Amino acid sequence: MKKICLLILMSIFVATSFAADSKPVSYKSGDETVQGLLYMPAGKGPFPAIIVIHEYWGLNDWIKEQASKLADQGYEALAIDLYRGKIATTPEMGHELMRGVPEDRAKRDLHAAFEFLQAQPNVKKNRVGSIGWCMGGGYSLDVALQEPTLAADVINYGHLVTDPDAIKKINAPILGIFGGQDRGITPDDVHKFEAAMKQFGKKVEIKIYDDAGHAFENPNNKEGYRPDDAADAWKRTVKFLAENLKK
Repeated sequence: MKKICLLILMSIFVATSFAADSKPVSYKSGDETVQGLLYMPAGKGPFPAIIVIHEYWGLNDWIKEQASKLADQGYEALAIDLYRGKIATTPEMGHELMRGVPEDRAKRDLHAAFEFLQAQPNVKKNRVGSIGWCMGGGYSLDVALQEPTLAADVINYGHLVTDPDAIKKINAPILGIFGGQDRGITPDDVHKFEAAMKQFGKKVEIKIYDDAGHAFENPNNKEGYRPDDAADAWKRTVKFLAENLKK
């Protein structure tokens, strides 16, 4: 019984430990009002800021934890909610929610998040970045494609582009993190993206973890989680963001 109680207490701690420094926020996205969670770093600003974009599961506890960790690194982190409050509980539901997001609405929400952070009095307006995982990794790239003043962009196993007209729009330095065993976004896709970026003189860093598949950074991915690779990916992310957002 004591062991069960301890496990319950630990799960409560994990679920709440990253919520203390956050607050719900709302802002306009076109004619709609959308919600997100804003995580504030300790100390006195102004701070660099990051848009944090969820996987196809939605704005769940793991994404909130990532936003909190980024706040601990000194960033004002906005965890956005592209699903309007819905959270998937099964992969099937995740796919359904992902497919149900209109592309134009998502891009509008991303732009609204960027403008919201720039408008915060405690944010350095020229030091706003973006990060996302899985579906959110692809949307993180979309932020770089539509925000010419984005200061840094992290793509964790998200969709890529190679079209020259699209690549030319990217001004932000990009860190791309991928799994060598990913069957959706293959190493060949990644190398083509990297080559296209370099062809047009864009700043890009790519890391492919040979033995990892898709979503290897999330411990909830029981079979695919690679703790050593995830830890290394986080170190690379922290270094990249510091180099580009804390100048």
